[in-house]
Amino acid sequence: MKKIKNAIISVSDKKKLNVLLKVLKKNKIKLISSGGTYREIKKLGFKCRELSNYTNFNEILDGRVKTLHPKIYAGILNKRNKKKHKNDMKLNKFENIDLVVVNFYPFEKTLKSTTNHKKIIENIDIGGPAMVRAAAKNYEDVTVITSDRQYAELIYQLKNNSGSTSLDFRKKMSEEAFLETGFYDSLIAKYFNNISFNKFPKKKLITANLVEKLRYGENPHQEGALYSYDKFLNLNQISGKKLSYNNYNDIFSALNISKTLPKNIGTVIVKHANPCGVSISKNNLESFKLALNCDPLSAFGGIVSCNFIIDKKLATELNKIFLEVIIGNGFSKDAIKILCKKKNLRLIDASKINLKEIQNISSNLNSILIQTSDNKIFQNKDFKVVSKKKPSINVFKNLIFAFNVCRFVKSNAIVLVKNKATIGIGSGQPSRLDSCKIAIDKMKKFQKDTEDEPILAASDAFFPFVDGIESLVQAGVTAIIQPSGSIRDKEIIKFANRTGTILLFSKTRHFKH
Repeated sequence: MKKIKNAIISVSDKKKLNVLLKVLKKNKIKLISSGGTYREIKKLGFKCRELSNYTNFNEILDGRVKTLHPKIYAGILNKRNKKKHKNDMKLNKFENIDLVVVNFYPFEKTLKSTTNHKKIIENIDIGGPAMVRAAAKNYEDVTVITSDRQYAELIYQLKNNSGSTSLDFRKKMSEEAFLETGFYDSLIAKYFNNISFNKFPKKKLITANLVEKLRYGENPHQEGALYSYDKFLNLNQISGKKLSYNNYNDIFSALNISKTLPKNIGTVIVKHANPCGVSISKNNLESFKLALNCDPLSAFGGIVSCNFIIDKKLATELNKIFLEVIIGNGFSKDAIKILCKKKNLRLIDASKINLKEIQNISSNLNSILIQTSDNKIFQNKDFKVVSKKKPSINVFKNLIFAFNVCRFVKSNAIVLVKNKATIGIGSGQPSRLDSCKIAIDKMKKFQKDTEDEPILAASDAFFPFVDGIESLVQAGVTAIIQPSGSIRDKEIIKFANRTGTILLFSKTRHFKH
């Protein structure tokens, strides 16, 4: 291992720079820098060669061209053990650059702070990624650092290797460097795709940050990890053991439903990524109880998500059953005290979560399927009453509630509701008739009294035969909402009119596989 003699430093994020500079000085490593980094180094009281003086070439084009100089790249890219490279360096009187410390212009941060195209373009770093790529390519001789998170490990290497770094460390840093440049370029490509409304470009780059490695995946023999499109997930875990792959899968399912319900009144219970109870009520305790009553057996070991602050009363009720996770739009202090008595119970504050418009991605057989999210906001014009009997305003609202829940249920999906609460859910069956039977059986099993309010039903897709809708009507359903498009739509309408059933057709289908 050869001692590091020269380092070039160019960082937009100057946190922890002082700590690193002290160690570089101790190891007698000469510094090269420019612009704001150079000024910061001098301000901190360290010696440093200004880049233009080092290359004998002034920066031009408003700083667009600074580090793009043969003296810099030859210093980084030359192979120290290759005779021709040594001769070229000697002939041109170039020095080796052994350490490259660079982080890029904050492009991602700029995107979040402005929509000004010119400003965004100027925050596309050119010199930084170019130097990083060069150093990463030549990792056998050069150390590349792309984040202040790596400073501690670099300092350890310098201390334990007499001012040098190990080959394993340089290789590891090279790997992380190429990930960084790839990620950075993908953000830029994504920006240009977005402004040109190109949802499906010829090449797809998926950019995400590692949040955490998980104990295992869906099953113990599978490996798993969680990534986020943002640097932070904005889910605050208050207490409980670490979340698993399945926990996260259920949490995301629950939040997707919760966020579609009216604010501060909605409760969702999820098991295996399927809702087993959904309700809306101005009384928060009642909201939970109604959701639970839909299927209390399936709720066992499930996840409860409330789009309101969980208070003491509700916490006491929640504490009576076994749950894996409780999600709230915040928790009162008393609620936390009560719920934290169960050490393994995870409490998640989702008040800061912001569900964005993203593409849904699934992978199989070395391929990926991509689609836009099914996040349509329902409006009255999206539905057509096709039966002779017309719905009241209340029935109409309940049907839309049922149809909204239906799109989050695995297909084939049937949802039964009463008074803006689910009372039976049939999901994931190859036959829609079977889904009807499951929903009906759930209702009969757990609903003591269904006569006070009308029973309504929603289907995620059309009924291919009359038998499905017939089974619902025989079970007491008085109004149904379904997408149109079946060759037997006329038969379905005829049956509804014959039985006095209210029937609404939707313009959209909501398969979920």
